[in-house]
Amino acid sequence: MVGCELRKDGSKGGYQQYAYDGKTYIKFDKETLTWSAADVPAQITKRKWEADSGFSQYRKAFLEEECIGWLKKYLEYGKETLLRTGNPSSVSIAAYALPSIWKGPLLILMLFFADPPKVKVTRKADYDNMETLICRVDGFYPKDIDIVWTKDGEVWIQDTFHTLPSPNSDGTYSTWLTVKIDPKERERYKCHVEHDGLPEHVDLAWEEPEKCHDGYKAASVSDQGSSSSERDLAYSLSLNLIYKQLRTLKY
Repeated sequence: MVGCELRKDGSKGGYQQYAYDGKTYIKFDKETLTWSAADVPAQITKRKWEADSGFSQYRKAFLEEECIGWLKKYLEYGKETLLRTGNPSSVSIAAYALPSIWKGPLLILMLFFADPPKVKVTRKADYDNMETLICRVDGFYPKDIDIVWTKDGEVWIQDTFHTLPSPNSDGTYSTWLTVKIDPKERERYKCHVEHDGLPEHVDLAWEEPEKCHDGYKAASVSDQGSSSSERDLAYSLSLNLIYKQLRTLKY
């Protein structure tokens, strides 16, 4: 199995490994130009390949240049959709050898999309002179997200309640987390959110609403996410392009 990755920050990743009888046999480390043998028989292959420095240099060049070149070519075809602002967070290409059903490697382009959440903190008064802070998180994808309340910078779980992420009609997710507090300590609490779609975590406290033409607007942090239809289009476009390219490749 051979694959390479071009990350959003421009850095490159790559791997090459072989398996025998369903188990890992030997793996390549392109940074050190060495091979890791999984068992005693693989040591023979390791010594042979490492003795030929040109062989390892060629594998490194393939992962960092030729493989990345393929990846950039596929992305260029659909760059308006695939490389829209903030998405995808990373892309990679992998080649899997399937000799029984395919002559040559099967190329798979993998796109990792992450729609950033929109975070809003509101409050409501309770009957016992206490109040509840509500952290609403909406429009995020993928589903995995970390949300906690903090008090003076420390995680606070007392008197909190949360819901599991639920799907929206556009394929994104939403959830919320509440905490019951003494209004006099309101400024000590913040909603802490971590998600793959955010460049860094968000810590949001309740603030006096800003006045606008239609009344008041709750304090919030909002990032425009992409719709599920855009993601479906991107995946469909990628697969079609790869299929067309595979038909023209010669091995």
